[in-house]
Amino acid sequence: MTMEADLNGKVVLVTGSARRVGRAIALAFARQGAHLVIHHHASDDAAAQTARDIEALGVRTLVVKADQSAPDDVARLFATVQSHFGRLDVLINSAANYLKDDFLDIEYAAWQKALGVNLTGPFLCSQHAARLMIASESAGTIINIADNGGLRPWKSRPHHSIAKAGVIMLTRVSALSLGPHNIRVNAVVPGPVLPPPGADENAWAHFEDRLPLRRTGHPDDVAQACIFLATNHFVTGAILNVDGGEILV
Repeated sequence: MTMEADLNGKVVLVTGSARRVGRAIALAFARQGAHLVIHHHASDDAAAQTARDIEALGVRTLVVKADQSAPDDVARLFATVQSHFGRLDVLINSAANYLKDDFLDIEYAAWQKALGVNLTGPFLCSQHAARLMIASESAGTIINIADNGGLRPWKSRPHHSIAKAGVIMLTRVSALSLGPHNIRVNAVVPGPVLPPPGADENAWAHFEDRLPLRRTGHPDDVAQACIFLATNHFVTGAILNVDGGEILV
């Protein structure tokens, strides 16, 4: 079975898909013939542009603005998807923030913001997506976007690291729980595929010297990993590193 045939006509929701890696993932699925739900929280113009770019590929789009850390917003997001498409085949939890602080300086509001977007959001979205997939009586796929901060501690981003570690375990627990419903759950762990917002260009260039492959990656590398996980029907509970070997050094 080819990837094109497998994804053609499917409905895919990518959270945080107005910009950056989420946008690359959404475009990759659109090129395979999937219809896309573009989710964002505060990127109206970018979301509209992403939708136009996807529609130019000959598939349908739906743009929904929602705070994925808020239960009512998530419920509205999935109700809108159900009303518009009547089904959901693939959920990709890509939306995230990337907060930085010293452990002793983290205020409660920052802790809540990091955990809310990076962990609570994927949990709520996964619950709603699974219920919609079960109701449509078809196989479904959930893919969580983590990062190496969830596999080893990041001293400068402790709340982010803790949240992403939770995403790794969310992936494994939900894969175990949802497998009997024919819903597969996996995670992709990107490495340096895009400079973080506000990153110093010189510091980013030095990433290449640290990696076993001696080069940084591209958002399309992450997108292709998601395509693989969405189309291989015997992979669940997997944590797939797409990081140029960063986790090894």
